[in-house]
Amino acid sequence: MFNILVTGSNGQVGSEIKALHGDYPYNFFFTDRSSLDITDAIAVEKFIEANNINAIINCAAYTAVDKAESDEANADAINHLAVKNFALTCKVPSGCKQKNIKLIHISTDYVFDGKNYKPYTEDDTTEPNGVYGKTKLDGEKALLHVSPANSIIIRTSWVYSSFGANFVKTMLRLGREKEQLGVIYDQVGTPTYARDLARAILDILPNIQNEKTEIYHYSNEGVLSWYDFAKEIMRMAKLDCQINPIETKEYPTPATRPHYSLLNKSKIKQEFGITIPYWKDSLDACLKSMGERR
Repeated sequence: MFNILVTGSNGQVGSEIKALHGDYPYNFFFTDRSSLDITDAIAVEKFIEANNINAIINCAAYTAVDKAESDEANADAINHLAVKNFALTCKVPSGCKQKNIKLIHISTDYVFDGKNYKPYTEDDTTEPNGVYGKTKLDGEKALLHVSPANSIIIRTSWVYSSFGANFVKTMLRLGREKEQLGVIYDQVGTPTYARDLARAILDILPNIQNEKTEIYHYSNEGVLSWYDFAKEIMRMAKLDCQINPIETKEYPTPATRPHYSLLNKSKIKQEFGITIPYWKDSLDACLKSMGERR
């Protein structure tokens, strides 16, 4: 049996993998911070050996973007050092016949500064604006430095799901509570339905065969602002809440958000032959799963 460790299994992507796991012929080990401390290298190695893990899908992350600005040590431990632990555990020493462990690590558009004018490719220069982006980039660098075979990094953006806290759920709640909302229109990118990403991960897993760590980008298709996203959520859910466009400077936050987060997905589509859904179709599917589509 092919054994897969899924960390951060109570997060959005981890929860979606859990929801889909019955569709795939694998044996899954779903963990969270209470069942596996991924910042403890010895604990990670023991868990992997004891359960004969063949693949790791690292969905665990410190994602409190604003809180990270004053909590860098914890953000670094989860987003950087834990990734290094997985990389070292998966690395096969020279001359060793040990079977390679496949590793999929989820990263973010926040590794970029958001000043680009065309969709970011995997080779574009990284320049994070804040602690969250910096620690996620440090995690990428640690994995790239160790570079175990059959390991990949998937950068994604604007993740939402029927699980956990996210923009879609916030808009649904506020749309019922308020007559009007101001939503930022000068930050542009593409949302990612976590279920689409989870399915893509499970579909490409058997086909991961590379000698060193590779980076890929994944989000839904299309381009929009947070304002556009909010407008469509209200329209689909038939909520009578007026959405007004505001500038980023009107909604100051401790951490700086990238103004442009569009990701070029050509590489993952070409190399793995996957089709990525359009963002409106995915939002429709998510709202239906939540019973919110009207």
